[in-house]
Amino acid sequence: MAIPLSLGVPRSRGPQSLLAELLSGSQDTGPAAGGALGPRVVPASALLDAAGTDAGRIIVGLDVDPAVLRTNEQASYEAVRFHLDCPASQLGDAVALRLPSPLALFVTADGSDDPGLAETAQQLADAGRIPGLASGRGIGEVADFLAVLAHADVGYVARARGTAEVLALLSGTVASLRGDDVRAALAAPDPTRLTSLIPEAAEAVREVLLGVEVHDPALVARELADAGLR
Repeated sequence: MAIPLSLGVPRSRGPQSLLAELLSGSQDTGPAAGGALGPRVVPASALLDAAGTDAGRIIVGLDVDPAVLRTNEQASYEAVRFHLDCPASQLGDAVALRLPSPLALFVTADGSDDPGLAETAQQLADAGRIPGLASGRGIGEVADFLAVLAHADVGYVARARGTAEVLALLSGTVASLRGDDVRAALAAPDPTRLTSLIPEAAEAVREVLLGVEVHDPALVARELADAGLR
């Protein structure tokens, strides 16, 4: 059953903003219009190299064994999420990791028997893990992926090459929740539909799309603001 999202007259969204802390990247940037900049992504190895400092509120990119973080001196930090790139053949081991914050898995194909994007998303959702969506996927694949996440108890995180992909993800997520044509929304995102979302609808979208990694979060935030999104 599709979750109804009401469209109406825009009003102050406050903490329910569609873009609130949506964007992350490796850059240490300041505030942006609409508060779209979220925690930066910091490799776990960099935390080890910065022992004795305070990294603040971050997303941890797991490029070392989590046990190394637990047993070695490192920077202090608050982990919003852990992100891990994982070959499909190692999915079981990755799902079994125990971490103090939610784990998002970006699963990469490594053989002819790998499950598809939607099937992997369902496996991760069933295991209570957050599916990661890499950039460059086909519209059909992403639509099937969103069909899974629209009815799951976990959201998803994504990586995008720029503002156009971020808009497509937002539009596709809205369409998946409303039961609209997701492929059409991904192919031709309409910013005006996004600016018309009432706060409760924006909050429902952000419960599914948890965040997007981009190369230049500040630039994407400005371009989203120029498109009328706050």
